[in-house]
Amino acid sequence: MLETEALRKVYKKQVAVDDVSLYLKQGESVGLLGPNGAGKSTFISMIATLMKPTSGIVTWNGQDVIKNPNIIRPTLGVVPQEIALYKELSAYENVKFFGKIYRLKGKQLEQRIQEVLKLVGLEDRQKELVKNYSGGMQRRINIAVALLHNPDIIIMDEPTVGIDPQSRHYILEMVKTLNEEQGMTVLYTSHYMEEVERLCDRIYIMDHGKVIATGTKDELTSILSSEETIHLETDQSSITFEEALKEQSSVLKVTEWEKGLKLIVPKNSRKLADIFQLAEQQQISINSVNIEVPSLEDVFLHLTGRRLRD
Repeated sequence: MLETEALRKVYKKQVAVDDVSLYLKQGESVGLLGPNGAGKSTFISMIATLMKPTSGIVTWNGQDVIKNPNIIRPTLGVVPQEIALYKELSAYENVKFFGKIYRLKGKQLEQRIQEVLKLVGLEDRQKELVKNYSGGMQRRINIAVALLHNPDIIIMDEPTVGIDPQSRHYILEMVKTLNEEQGMTVLYTSHYMEEVERLCDRIYIMDHGKVIATGTKDELTSILSSEETIHLETDQSSITFEEALKEQSSVLKVTEWEKGLKLIVPKNSRKLADIFQLAEQQQISINSVNIEVPSLEDVFLHLTGRRLRD
């Protein structure tokens, strides 16, 4: 349905997107995961014809989008990361304004306005000025605008950034409904691991402008299938203890984690005795130990050497 091949964007000497190839099948929900600055927004701006790539190919149902942007524009909905609304207008007036840009009119326009306002849960507050809405409500109207013309595919660029948990949950459930019940194709960008795990069939992980891994959740976590994760909760932090753990030959990775440390070690390595011995030597009290199979967060850490939200 949508495919990019070696898509690249260079600003002067800075490479923002570096030869990214990606595809979406009809009805899929695909996640584009990466920290801030990974190149996600630049990448989707090129897909959405808002920005021309330095090089590479974008095709929509086999047709060249770069040469003819109007191939994809009528059937594409885009939810930008920044709120793109007129805050001195009401929610209804905003949606109607953008509906006219989509060339909707008359009864069809009025019907779609009420349908999308109901979908985002704001039909009862549609006459209120957007400037009086919470950040989460504004983001929901942002989504309503993108859905107004019944697109075949919707691109959502970090739609839950900086909003309250209730609105975040509402948006995630809405995206799930659009994809699973209405069959809409979704490209969802985020730096929240749990969001793409919850919503997406396949995941692309981006870092420094490149795709560094792709696959289903199970395929990605299988990268560390021979490892396990040990969470240590300690009574205090200690750089000396952390460095001592890193020097252990069978400890593959050590990072700070909430109240302690996270270690990635080979499965069945029986490292606990050594860990407790090191802790005793460093006068560190271990309050709890939890051993788990690696998560997507662990995979990202393994591939990039840093946590997703660093």
